[in-house]
Amino acid sequence: MTARAAPADPPSAGPPSADPPSADLRRIATFLDAQAAEAGAARNTILAYGRDLRDFAGWLAAHDIALDATGRDDIERYLARCDAIGLSRATRARRLSAIRQLFRFALDEGWRGDDPAIRIAGPGRAQRLPRTLSPAEMTALLDAAATVDAGAPDRARTVCALELLYATGMRVSELVGLPVDACRGDPRLLMIRGKGGKERMVPLTRPARAALRDWLSHREGAGADTALGRLVRGNGARWLFPAKGAAGHMTRQAFHALLGRIAVAAGIAPDRVTPHVIRHAFATHLLEGGADLRSIQTLLGHADLGTTEIYTHVLDERKRDLVLKHHPLARGG
Repeated sequence: MTARAAPADPPSAGPPSADPPSADLRRIATFLDAQAAEAGAARNTILAYGRDLRDFAGWLAAHDIALDATGRDDIERYLARCDAIGLSRATRARRLSAIRQLFRFALDEGWRGDDPAIRIAGPGRAQRLPRTLSPAEMTALLDAAATVDAGAPDRARTVCALELLYATGMRVSELVGLPVDACRGDPRLLMIRGKGGKERMVPLTRPARAALRDWLSHREGAGADTALGRLVRGNGARWLFPAKGAAGHMTRQAFHALLGRIAVAAGIAPDRVTPHVIRHAFATHLLEGGADLRSIQTLLGHADLGTTEIYTHVLDERKRDLVLKHHPLARGG
């Protein structure tokens, strides 16, 4: 049998990557350390920057180009290569963002006298509107949350978790990682620690406060011989939603599965109900109610207002559907 030859690189892909020189790797490492220490970037963000910049440095090395000698044409050739090998628009946009920040840092630190990436236009991202739920669907989910567990403590926990998620727009990682000390004393505001360790204050609705009081009464009153009591007195002592496992609190996967059961009970397709969809519902319903984008940005913990502006497009889409479905001149196509 004849061995099949390896496929050739696309014409504009150029030679494969090489090992970057140690000087370039040190500069990238210094940049990543600064991002972690000064900008407060999250660990996953730092890892993504590292992967993207190592690939870029490897491509430069294959072309005998050092970071401190890189020009605008070199960056554009690299981006063309990324397009040629089939990387998505979102991936190419992310790589250019990492490159831009690296060279901005290089200029600030003085190891370059210019910024070759400053005027390079990115490929942009394909705009996808976030999936959301209507207020009626959220009401159905909240009603169903009280029906999916057999015992009173489990019911109280489930209702509390869903009420908090919808009332605050928290990310699921923020919800399951809530320390119980931040939730005692019937708080009207909840301190949430978000991405990069950044903290924000979010007000609680009356239903969320009532659900929190009910769950805490079960949690604090659990006997030492009960399953909940053992969790509270063990590894889960510091968490609002204690659970078995190394983390000591409910996992994101466990909460996602719980949402699936709630969705089925509410008569909604489970694949339409995720923690992030409820976060989108929180923001969309606030905007529909007249809240301003800056306030929603603060509540969600978005670093960039542009991220929050996507919800205005959700409203525009709904208005268009409303006209197309109900205006007499639109009926019948």
